[in-house]
Amino acid sequence: MTDPSAGSARTTLPGSARAAAAPGELAGPLDPATIIEITLVLRRRAEPPEAAFTRAPLTRAELAERYGADPADLEAVRATVTAAGAEVVSADAASRLLRVRGSAGTLSELFGTSLHRTTDTTPGTRRRSGELSVPQPLAGALEAVLGLDDRPQARARFLQSQAHTASVSYTPLQLAAAYDLPDGDGAGQTIAIIELGGGFGQADLDAYFGELGITGPTVTAVGVDGASNVAGKDPNGADGEVLLDIEVAGAIAPGAKQLVYFAPNTDDGFVDAITQAAHADPVPTAMSISWGQSEDQWSAQGRRAMDRAIADATLLGVTVTAAAGDNGSTDAASASDGQASSAPRADFPASSPHVLGCGGTALHLDADGSVKSETVWNDGGSGGATGGGVSDTFPVPTWQLKAGVPVRAGVGGKAGRGVPDVAGVADPETGYRVRVDGTDTVIGGTSAVAPLWAGIVCRLAAALGRPLGLLQPAIYAGAAPGVVPPGFRDITAGSNGAYSAAPGWDPCTGLGVPVGTALLEALRASG
Repeated sequence: MTDPSAGSARTTLPGSARAAAAPGELAGPLDPATIIEITLVLRRRAEPPEAAFTRAPLTRAELAERYGADPADLEAVRATVTAAGAEVVSADAASRLLRVRGSAGTLSELFGTSLHRTTDTTPGTRRRSGELSVPQPLAGALEAVLGLDDRPQARARFLQSQAHTASVSYTPLQLAAAYDLPDGDGAGQTIAIIELGGGFGQADLDAYFGELGITGPTVTAVGVDGASNVAGKDPNGADGEVLLDIEVAGAIAPGAKQLVYFAPNTDDGFVDAITQAAHADPVPTAMSISWGQSEDQWSAQGRRAMDRAIADATLLGVTVTAAAGDNGSTDAASASDGQASSAPRADFPASSPHVLGCGGTALHLDADGSVKSETVWNDGGSGGATGGGVSDTFPVPTWQLKAGVPVRAGVGGKAGRGVPDVAGVADPETGYRVRVDGTDTVIGGTSAVAPLWAGIVCRLAAALGRPLGLLQPAIYAGAAPGVVPPGFRDITAGSNGAYSAAPGWDPCTGLGVPVGTALLEALRASG
């Protein structure tokens, strides 16, 4: 078919710029006959007011009617894509997503770019650079075109303990006692876990929960965009992330069902997994994300599309937890944003104002299980440290205005959303006992704190008899410089590099670690 945009006006797609591939990554033009799939993200028919995030959750039908894609936009995009010779695989007004399949030549022409294949040693299969453009019928209606470039988008946020350095380790049940979590097992709730690689085997889960003396949760794998649960192939990599997430969340809330979404590690795979999880039936109580990347390593359109997908999840009643990073205040970033590589940066999606960002501590317990000491996790340059800082992308949310968030450290510091919101133990030297591919091991990292908090959210929701959705407006009530609200134990010692812990909220551990029973009472009192 003939591209309907040929010879017509085109519009640059805002935020679509991609950096050029590094030297040696490209092997030549991608065969134009290669069939690929991409995700198109449409604009909302209306923007949700701030108050919408603190009201009762919406149904999918209500979300589609109020804030979904306009049917006219949906039809215009569908018609243009089809006329160009590509296929619309799926389209959904509530999530504002279209999944499109077509040849590389057709899709490159439609979106004004060129695709190149990568070398055998380069992750992914194809790259593009520069900005995209769209034909006039799509101008304004289309917010993002994801998946043309399939470079890895995120990193897992976990670290394995070295046997000769690990001093102590804990089971999640010990942490439940140390953090005074309310009684209950999260029965009737659902946890969605987002994974961009790896897999799990049921034998590992049976052995792990059996050793803890509890009945584990029902865990179901869900494939997204062609990915699947691939167990037993990467014990020192993604398998460790997957089993850490399942086992920590499952031990804290064994009565909650788990759905583990496996997606490709690409911008479209990440967004599609979050969307599919949020729009599932039943809607999950919590969504745990242990993968991320510094804000400057995302395209603006990809970051915006994910933030808005997560915002939709909170409108549906989901509490989304995400790891704040394991490389201190610089987040192991590159200098792609024009600043020095040592400049402080926040990790995304933890920096989204619609995410409960999770930082990390080093925890030492007395023999009776009580807390002896807890400080900011920082094992130095080679041992990892909690992420945290001030967003360079998102402004300070209303609910965080009184918490005392500083301007971003470094030259030309500006105000922004502070990360993290909450914390939990993350130091691999005081890490979590887990089982990975048949071996008992100890793992740390803020990757463990995201599923920890997802399990906590399920316990709280079960006790309250309602989902919590966007939790921050409730937990930040009463926060002020030097003051943390009820339900948290302040962490006041330690540093993650550019930022130091202090009384009240700080960019290392946020409001602090949970005091579960007090947090339950505070949420109950807040209604």
